[in-house]
Amino acid sequence: MGGKVRVAHIINSFALGGAEAMLCSLLSRTDRDRFEPQVISLIDDLKLVGPILEAGIPVKVIGMRPGVPDPRGPVKLVRHLRSIRPDIVQTWMDHSNLIGGVAAWAAPGAKIVWGIHHSNHVRRLTKKSTLLTVWACRKLSSRVPSRIVCCSEYAQKLYVQAGFAADRMTVIPNGFNTDLFHPDSDARLQIRQELGIDPKATIIGLVARYDPLKDHVSFIAAAGLLHKEFPGVHFLMCGTSVDKDNQALMGQISELGIGGICHLLGQRSDVAKIHASLDIATSSSISEAFPLAVGEAMACGIPCVATNVGDSAMMIGDSGLIVPPSQPAALAAGWAAMLKMDVSARLRLGIDARRRVQELFDLEAVVKRYEDLYRELVGLEDQLPIATPPVLEASRVA
Repeated sequence: MGGKVRVAHIINSFALGGAEAMLCSLLSRTDRDRFEPQVISLIDDLKLVGPILEAGIPVKVIGMRPGVPDPRGPVKLVRHLRSIRPDIVQTWMDHSNLIGGVAAWAAPGAKIVWGIHHSNHVRRLTKKSTLLTVWACRKLSSRVPSRIVCCSEYAQKLYVQAGFAADRMTVIPNGFNTDLFHPDSDARLQIRQELGIDPKATIIGLVARYDPLKDHVSFIAAAGLLHKEFPGVHFLMCGTSVDKDNQALMGQISELGIGGICHLLGQRSDVAKIHASLDIATSSSISEAFPLAVGEAMACGIPCVATNVGDSAMMIGDSGLIVPPSQPAALAAGWAAMLKMDVSARLRLGIDARRRVQELFDLEAVVKRYEDLYRELVGLEDQLPIATPPVLEASRVA
């Protein structure tokens, strides 16, 4: 095979989310001398697509509507794939795996790679259509994809247990741009000035969209508990729909009497600055695969207290603390344990966290693993085989 490897990435949409952000990061570092990427969005939600367009990467919108079955969408996708004749079709997330994977059968010679960016689908919080999609993907997993890339060891374990083809699975973790996410002492002062609080105030933060899986309820409940012992600590939350118009969150905060120390910033474009302004970062999720917010905070040199879901414990290692999910008292105890450390000890945790990201989850290395996989599948053997991910120790449990 000569020339560039043509890679078509199919994703549900470019709404704000981990898989969407990872695709943007991957495309930002793709070797354009060897690869010719293009992107297909099933849904017309392009919030994150700006940098891709600026990089000159074509983006095709199919125009499907969420939750509305319409055979015209897959037909349009099939026609587009036939017209561009990709060598690789990489799909992202369950719905794209099913729709894009089946449509890619019609693209002559294309190798299909599925992407798994979820772990456990909590039934009471997951749409029936999503559960049905995962079931259909399981049935097709031994026939449609040449490889299934999971973003976490935990996701791979759960999907294999669910009946997905184990021999097609591989793990490529999310990667982090440590030039963008880095320690920033100016950010600490700027965010505190914005909030109108003491420049030396301690801030514990949660960066996550409003979603039951992110469990803001437990975060706020834990804030109420910690406030009794550390009344001067402030709590920052930002993400889609995490703002003062969210009556559920504001009601809980008011009921606990902690309105003066809770700051809801909504969706932000300066997430790196938000992470770098914190003293402690938190993930309170009840379900994750490989949480980007944890890795981003670590890259900024911020120690994390996270719930023991997905690969969070493996990511954090000894640079932070892990607590059980859905237990506000345990989360508050983890924060308290970190606040009682000497400041120098907590700073060392942050240094260790950033070093861990640089050594294990560097974006350049992650991009190379995707590129090596694509070249392997199309028969270009000048690359080394994909490396087996290292076995990493779990984090300390508070």
